[in-house]
Amino acid sequence: MPKQLLSLVGPQSMLAETVARLRGVVAPSNILIVTNRQLVTAVAEAVPEVPRSSVLGEPVGRNTAPCIGWAALEILRRDADAVMSVLPADHVIGDAEAFRRNLRQAYEIAASGEHLITFGIRPTEPATGYGYIRAVKPLPGHAKALAVDAFVEKPTLAVAKRYVASGKYYWNSGMFVWKAARIWQELGEHLPALTRGLSAMEERRRNGRIPAAQLTKAFPALPAISIDHGVLEKSSSVAVIPAAFPWSDIGSWDAAAGLWPADDAGNASRDPLVAIDASGNVVASRGKPVALLGVRDLVVVDAGDALLVCPRSRCQDVRQVVARLGDARAANDPKLRKLRELL
Repeated sequence: MPKQLLSLVGPQSMLAETVARLRGVVAPSNILIVTNRQLVTAVAEAVPEVPRSSVLGEPVGRNTAPCIGWAALEILRRDADAVMSVLPADHVIGDAEAFRRNLRQAYEIAASGEHLITFGIRPTEPATGYGYIRAVKPLPGHAKALAVDAFVEKPTLAVAKRYVASGKYYWNSGMFVWKAARIWQELGEHLPALTRGLSAMEERRRNGRIPAAQLTKAFPALPAISIDHGVLEKSSSVAVIPAAFPWSDIGSWDAAAGLWPADDAGNASRDPLVAIDASGNVVASRGKPVALLGVRDLVVVDAGDALLVCPRSRCQDVRQVVARLGDARAANDPKLRKLRELL
């Protein structure tokens, strides 16, 4: 199951928690979810309060700019004056009320159509897995926001240490607020091939939906680019609101360990665990009891039909396993195909 459909922290899936955080700010009827077409049914079942017609299924992933552009076009079809927020469905936010306050502040700033708003996370460590935002000057007329000077790629450790020490940088949370019309305008300016392709899809809408055959044909031809690279790094109208809420994107099993109960030796798990002369391990076993003896800093994940074991320091390298499982030999082995799907 993809991360957003797992209950990694609370009792609900991460997607359901994302929708729940919007209560009192955004009505369920105004929530759109863009996901892989194969996940549309699972997503609709996970958040039944969101209309099924508001779950858009991409036939293939093309990064965040096409995803956001398609959603913006759908929103504009419903309300030409709408303010739009973009919220990844796999983030952990520790203070929902503080998040809602920041979200309302962003809506107020974005309503004029002058600014593209992002949320910046104050760094707690020199992390190298996040992009950074440099911002110092207050946004004129808005005490809660700063004008963005630059978006910076994921840095080396030495550079990240300088960023944190300077106090001028924030982690890029990947959450945004803007008028739908404004982001569509920016996409047209910076990624015209994308808006042309999306507009052509929209012109073929029938009975309120874009035909699946048209999506299958047109969507893979859209430019594959992130909204950061495609628009935000080029726009002169980006502002950041320093987040007042705790945040994590759980980008790896190592990150999940910081959110789970841990014993005195730092072994983190929500499942039954016996650890003897073992420390710093992360275990996710679907309720199955696990015994650790004499091991350090491992990740052990039981996905039911497959088992992952790796050092915590190699958590970000799981994609190498996926790549290996994608070769012809693995493709012909049903068990290895299953492992690839789980990863």
